[in-house]
Amino acid sequence: MSPTPAENDTPYAGLDPEVVLDALDAVGLRGDGRLIQLNSYENRVFQVFLEDGRVVVAKFYRPGRWSDAQILEEHAFAIELAAKEIPLAAPWPLTPDPQSLRAVQVTSRGPTLAAFDTVGGPYRFTVTARMAGRAPEVEDPSVLEWIGRFIGRIHAIGATGRFETRMALNPTTYGTEPRDWLLAQDIVPPDALTAWRSMAESALEQVREAFEGITSLKLLRLHGDCHLGNILWTDAGPHFVDLDDAVTGPAVQDLWMLLSGSRAEQTRQLGAVLDGYEQFMDFDRRELALIEPLRTLRMIHHSAWIARRWKDPAFPIAFPWFESPSYWMEQATRLRDQIEAMAEAPLVA
Repeated sequence: MSPTPAENDTPYAGLDPEVVLDALDAVGLRGDGRLIQLNSYENRVFQVFLEDGRVVVAKFYRPGRWSDAQILEEHAFAIELAAKEIPLAAPWPLTPDPQSLRAVQVTSRGPTLAAFDTVGGPYRFTVTARMAGRAPEVEDPSVLEWIGRFIGRIHAIGATGRFETRMALNPTTYGTEPRDWLLAQDIVPPDALTAWRSMAESALEQVREAFEGITSLKLLRLHGDCHLGNILWTDAGPHFVDLDDAVTGPAVQDLWMLLSGSRAEQTRQLGAVLDGYEQFMDFDRRELALIEPLRTLRMIHHSAWIARRWKDPAFPIAFPWFESPSYWMEQATRLRDQIEAMAEAPLVA
């Protein structure tokens, strides 16, 4: 499912503010000229002010990353969650205007996905309402419990269906395949190659053993990237954003990134999250043994993610140290630490 580097050469080269506004105008959303680019490495995301007073978020997907079917499956999941009163921004229906006189000619790729072609494209985009909020105060156990309740509700809904085209999170897709790709492309500098390759192989062996050690592991539709940066807090509680990495995987994937600090602190945090979670969804405690393996997979997958997008001009600027031997030696050291962490007893709650 991952693109080759060639597919990412200078993406978004033709996506200037005028093109963004023209594309929205072509689906009946006329901007008043104001737009703000929001932080996103993977896609291009804009907050756009409309003439009718509404404020929307327009997401333009990275060319070549997902198929139309995968994007529409993400959208369908978001709509399904929103219909069950999960606080997240569901994509709006988009209907291109065939009479539009704009230079950008927009076509439909599905009920919530539109597309047009220009330099660097084709570009596919979706639109949601703007959601505002602040970072959750996770030092407060009641906040973590509240977040846990909503993740439990998300998983209860996720368990009622299945993804047909979205990726599955497992040791192969997030570990072996990105590791093999990095080695095949000669991404790792020679000075760090032996150390990184050895640590990656040892770490992945433990990851595979951890997954295989859980018989009948339940897999369900997940948010997939449920870290605190993707949760906005308001007086009404949490709001979830960015289902771009929605996957099929074990429930603990949407829980472990909420934990930080010492082992004692993570134990307390986990207890608070599960107090809320289990009000709506049963949790298999055996999955706690996957927390460190999942952290290991995320490390290897992240390195490959940067490498696959290196020809995108934004990436060398954002990650200037990526090609240096010191980065890869640090990664080897971190993988060694993960080997030790995976050998310890899992967290309990």
